[in-house]
Amino acid sequence: MTTVHEILHPRGWKATPGYSNGMAATGRFVVTGGIVGWNAAQEFESDDFVAQAEQCLKNIVAVLAEAGAGPEHLVRLTWYVTSKDEYLNSLKDLGRAYKAVIGRHYPAMALVQVVALVEDRARLEIEATAVIPA
Repeated sequence: MTTVHEILHPRGWKATPGYSNGMAATGRFVVTGGIVGWNAAQEFESDDFVAQAEQCLKNIVAVLAEAGAGPEHLVRLTWYVTSKDEYLNSLKDLGRAYKAVIGRHYPAMALVQVVALVEDRARLEIEATAVIPA
């Protein structure tokens, strides 16, 4: 299965580091709820930000697989973090974890700092949208 999407980057804009400004795709939509960094038994194995982020991404890939999709079909990720500083201070390790799970595919992304998440131990939560080509 191949992906058919178009990265939308206005001519003359500076290149974006690690995300796309926009994406266009046609096909079957797959949308997740907020995914946190716990395991299949809904237990957190770590309180470390990067470890939870990596688990979030693995969980997203598992949900996508249920629809016959993979990371290459992602068109949007919305990250909710409880600490912008924790995110910014983890960028190098976070990049390694992201590439290990998602690869070098960078959909449109947004990051929002929130006061808290429903799961007290959650350091972040990610919503994903993917499009499987028709």
